[in-house]
Amino acid sequence: MSTTDVDQKLQLGQLLLKNGAITKEQLEEALQLQKMGGNEFLLGEILVQQKICTEEQIMEALAKGYGIPFARVSGKIADPKVVDILPKEFLQKHAVLPLFKVRGVLTIAVSEPANVFLIEEIARMTGCDVQIVCATAKDIRSTLETHLPQANVFVIDDIVNEIDAGEIALVENNVEELVDLEAVAGDSPVIRMVNYLISNAINEGASDIHIEPDERMLRVRYRVDGRLYEKMRLPYKLLPAIVSRIKIMAGLDISERRLPQDGSIHVVMKSRPIDLRVSTLNGKAGEKVVLRIIDNNNVLVNLEKLGLNYETLKQWRKVISSPNGIILVTGPTGSGKSTTLYSALKELNNDEINICTIEDPIEFKLPWVNQFQVNERIGLTFATELRALLRQDPDIIMVGEIRDAETAQIAVQAALTGHLVFSTLHTNDAPSSITRLINIGVKPYLVAASMVAVMAQRLVRKICTNCKEPYDPPISTRRIVERLVGEVETFYHGVGCKKCRNTGYSGRIGIYELLIVDDAMRDYITASPNVNELRRIALESGMKPLRQDGMEKVKAGITTIEEVFRVTAA
Repeated sequence: MSTTDVDQKLQLGQLLLKNGAITKEQLEEALQLQKMGGNEFLLGEILVQQKICTEEQIMEALAKGYGIPFARVSGKIADPKVVDILPKEFLQKHAVLPLFKVRGVLTIAVSEPANVFLIEEIARMTGCDVQIVCATAKDIRSTLETHLPQANVFVIDDIVNEIDAGEIALVENNVEELVDLEAVAGDSPVIRMVNYLISNAINEGASDIHIEPDERMLRVRYRVDGRLYEKMRLPYKLLPAIVSRIKIMAGLDISERRLPQDGSIHVVMKSRPIDLRVSTLNGKAGEKVVLRIIDNNNVLVNLEKLGLNYETLKQWRKVISSPNGIILVTGPTGSGKSTTLYSALKELNNDEINICTIEDPIEFKLPWVNQFQVNERIGLTFATELRALLRQDPDIIMVGEIRDAETAQIAVQAALTGHLVFSTLHTNDAPSSITRLINIGVKPYLVAASMVAVMAQRLVRKICTNCKEPYDPPISTRRIVERLVGEVETFYHGVGCKKCRNTGYSGRIGIYELLIVDDAMRDYITASPNVNELRRIALESGMKPLRQDGMEKVKAGITTIEEVFRVTAA
């Protein structure tokens, strides 16, 4: 920490003391907390978190120290048009609010009056002399929320002109070479807008882009860490143009608006390839488009990084080393099943074995793994490809999903004839997968003979490390947790900050339920038991249920009780 940093902290503290906002003891306590935290937090943030003083008192003290006015922004601006003088993203990123412009002098409310570089940048961008006043970040952001929706609708060029189109390249379907979008970025505002939506979503770590029409507006939402949040709203009249542009990029039929369509887009952004899965579906207000982002750089193809505890990881490694049989990974869409399977295949892959996969679609490319794409339009289903694949001398086979009786029966026969087969099912827990196979049409004795293990999983959001703090949950909730994992010293949650968009969460981790089929369970499966009976037997055999694994991550301070309750059944 530099001498300048120390001087600034002491200056804020002395200003607050002088204003009577805090006592000397409270200042010393806050400075000690800051030192214990490795000086990661500003003194003002600590004072507010500890409820020693308010954000308004801090900003008033800073304003007095810098000799500038302090303004209580009421949510209204004298000249609403002045907001458009700076791009929306710039205003939100730096928490600055243009108030009015008079004779070339722009007055702006800021929450960081010491940031002279920011003030110089505003002057350069606007060509105005800049005069600043102090205001709280909370007031600035709430006022921006009131005025920015209009800017989203009417100032589209201001948004899309910020895009560096040279960073993205597009691969049109049936075209081998990469086409630089910089050459076409100026042809149409719609092209620039679509490029912006894609590049911005990738930068923000989104997994999906939802473009949703209503009767008057067009809403764009991103899914980040499993939750959707609104990015912007656009005029409804842009819907046909935006949907047509995406269809062209995905090689779909732009004249067909009644039937659902699926396709893919391949882009290169910042020298790395990224795949987009496109789905369109016509609704009452027009076509809704969803783009799933598949970024190879964000895939954790490593077993240690999945979130498996030590004992489960050891059991899983033993299971996937089996010479033959079926291993299933189960869970809802978006629960990380593919990542788990790819991680297992990566660990097993070597020069002595032949690994083949049948997928729809091929989500990630694994080096020296033979991956095959299902194409039902020409008759290449999971079943037909699996039947052909068995003539390719495979050692390990991954079937993307068991959807029907034919695929299930061929997979079972492959497992019984010396192959190790990985696949997925959509069931709520591990025991349900066994009854699901029987219900599909596989004989119980064949399921019992071929099944090795089933892994059920979910993804829970991790607590943001930037705003993580201890708290006391209700006694009834604490008892539920401690009944599963024993006494918990400290519970944690995230209070919300800029880094996590005030959600309290950042990133995701898996929780798991591993059912290993032993000889005793094979006898029960042969008798075709119901799912409740299977679950009881599995628990008696040592299976740790999803909720218990989740609560162990609560105990470790990784996630919250609410997250585990959200994704698991009692």
